[in-house]
Amino acid sequence: MKTCLSLLVLAGMAASSCAQPVTRSWDPLLDTLQTRTIRWFLETSDPATGMTPDRSPTPSPASIAAIGFALTSYPIAAERGIITRAEALLRVRNTLRHLLSLPQGAQSQGVAGYRGFFYHWLRLSDNTREWNCELSTIDTGLLMAGVLFAQSYYNGPAAAEREIREMADSLYRRVDWIWLSEGRAGLAYAWYPERGMSKDSWFGYNEAMVMYILAFGSPTHPAPPEGWRHWISRYVWGNFYGLDFVNFGPLFGHQYSHCWIDFRGIADAYMREKGIDYFENSRRATVSHRLYAAHNPRSFADYADTVWGLTACDGPRDTTFTVMGRERTFQTYAARGVSVDWSFDDGTIAPTAAVSSLPFAPGICLQAVRALRTKYGSAVWRQYGFVDAFNPTYRTSATPSGWFDPDYVGIDQGPIVLMIENYRNGRVWEVLKKNPYVITGLKKAGFAGGWLEHTPP
Repeated sequence: MKTCLSLLVLAGMAASSCAQPVTRSWDPLLDTLQTRTIRWFLETSDPATGMTPDRSPTPSPASIAAIGFALTSYPIAAERGIITRAEALLRVRNTLRHLLSLPQGAQSQGVAGYRGFFYHWLRLSDNTREWNCELSTIDTGLLMAGVLFAQSYYNGPAAAEREIREMADSLYRRVDWIWLSEGRAGLAYAWYPERGMSKDSWFGYNEAMVMYILAFGSPTHPAPPEGWRHWISRYVWGNFYGLDFVNFGPLFGHQYSHCWIDFRGIADAYMREKGIDYFENSRRATVSHRLYAAHNPRSFADYADTVWGLTACDGPRDTTFTVMGRERTFQTYAARGVSVDWSFDDGTIAPTAAVSSLPFAPGICLQAVRALRTKYGSAVWRQYGFVDAFNPTYRTSATPSGWFDPDYVGIDQGPIVLMIENYRNGRVWEVLKKNPYVITGLKKAGFAGGWLEHTPP
């Protein structure tokens, strides 16, 4: 094991000198996976309102972040010939119209949001706040990424496309990022009508990078760009499994912002000092997860160099018991990940973790896609692609072969669709490169170089 691990580490270190994948191969399995995953959005989202459930088949409220992924997935569905361009346009237009029509206000019930932000979850009956949840900054940010993608994708002269651009503009311009940054260095996590603004603000490397960029780019209520210094001030640069990078345990933190923004060849001041870009950083994080699984220090079932991937996902149950000779603690939904400064692993693997890193490390990610499909068959591969997660270590009398999730989760389905498309042709990246708000946000955060040098000031 030590010899094999050493060889894997050396391979990872050698590859880390390249900011781009050296070779790209295509597997028809990716076409099938992307199509099945797109159909989850098409068949679970309400075509009249655009409300996308947090998960299925377990009943759930709508997820604002999942709607952002859906808005990006519909045009991809048209490009792939799954639906027509007219059908995709109708879904996008209905979604934006409905979002604009939902009530906003400071009251605790009967509204969908406040100051342009939306609540994390909306009840399906009337699309207002569910579960006394938070007014979510990151989930609104992910929604706005999808909104701006729609704005730039539908760039034709037809009245319907002009309407989409105008509605997207209205949704984005009314988000009051200034309000969330008042009295603090960065953007607040959340706001609650019952108790006000959260004390904590977003900092350190995680999924919120795209949110900050969109907050800086606002022409109406921009967050002060000084917030980027707060954001990077708690970065953890360290060596994990032979690779130096900005650490964050769950892979979704290395993927979400990259779903929409092409970070290849552009860098802020922090990454210029390190000599890499955020794309390369995510590649190293991806490779480190594979190396960790090959090492398998806690002896979880089935971990290998082709079976790996930790991220936020469903899990079997909140419980502790002895299995495979060890007392182990398991959880239901949780952020799972490994890094130099923080790790949580209970043996739960999420297929989205490897699939959504395809652009960063296609060779090892394609191996994982094939291995998961072959090894577990219909236990993980079903109507809408891969189920959200599985845990082969969770062995009980009821689950002698391990636990396999019955659900699909929207915020894990979305990155699969978008990152397969970016791996295929960079489509989502190319569309957002034309959005002036994204460009402004990147430049205010100090990004320069690469494709950004060829955009208007």
